[in-house]
Amino acid sequence: MSDQTNTLTYSYFPGCTLKNKAKELDNYGRKCAEALGFKLEEIEDWQCCGGVYPTGKNEIASKLPSVRALADSRDKNQALVTLCSACYNVIKQVNNDLQNDENTILKVNNYLAQDGIEYHGETKVLHFLEVLRDEIGWDKVKAAVKNPLKGKKIGAYYGCLLLRPGKVMEFDDPENPQILEDFIKAIGATPVIYAERNECCGAYASFEDPSIPQNRAKKIITNAQDMGADFLVTSCPLCRYNLIKNQGDTNMDVIYFTELLAEALGIKDSSVKEEA
Repeated sequence: MSDQTNTLTYSYFPGCTLKNKAKELDNYGRKCAEALGFKLEEIEDWQCCGGVYPTGKNEIASKLPSVRALADSRDKNQALVTLCSACYNVIKQVNNDLQNDENTILKVNNYLAQDGIEYHGETKVLHFLEVLRDEIGWDKVKAAVKNPLKGKKIGAYYGCLLLRPGKVMEFDDPENPQILEDFIKAIGATPVIYAERNECCGAYASFEDPSIPQNRAKKIITNAQDMGADFLVTSCPLCRYNLIKNQGDTNMDVIYFTELLAEALGIKDSSVKEEA
């Protein structure tokens, strides 16, 4: 177990999409956590992480919401957990900056000193899938499954943000990841390996050139279908939206991983009713 866990309670950063536009997916995650023996404690007064990691050397203000959430988690002696790949990517890269980049460390802490906050990257940042793999364990997940998804052939779609940059994220092998396939096996289904599973879906290029996400989505979906997948599972709300919107007439479901987990654990219907 993580040395920053407090009786398996984690500081939870929901992110804007799951908190506002996809509340049922957020609720599935919270209920699945409870069913598996840990708690997601939402960070008070969290602010949007920005959705994209700011690459400018002196772009400090846009990193502050992530730092405030990280410091809050540190003060509670808890690891920070998120469900969203984009939030995970931003917060983990900002945390890395506060560990290794002297310019960022100095300027962020000078700015936050007026609020009595000092932070140097002490918090562990985890994606929900890492909690399942590294803290709970796949065997316990398998044991909790009440409705195994036997017979389902599922393609894992990683996209960019979980895996890259690999040396910072350290989430999985960026060229040959396995965590989503292990998740699929744990809930009783069969993973389908296909070439496009860890390639970019093009969503961030939508405003510049809409044809890019359209072409990328069709290529990803077609590749998964050709390899025998019944549907895709992903942990990125933006990827899910893009793949659904731009797949054209390929007609493949793209399901968020917390919904699949809730179905396998037998709590999907009750979670939806509670949210309603």
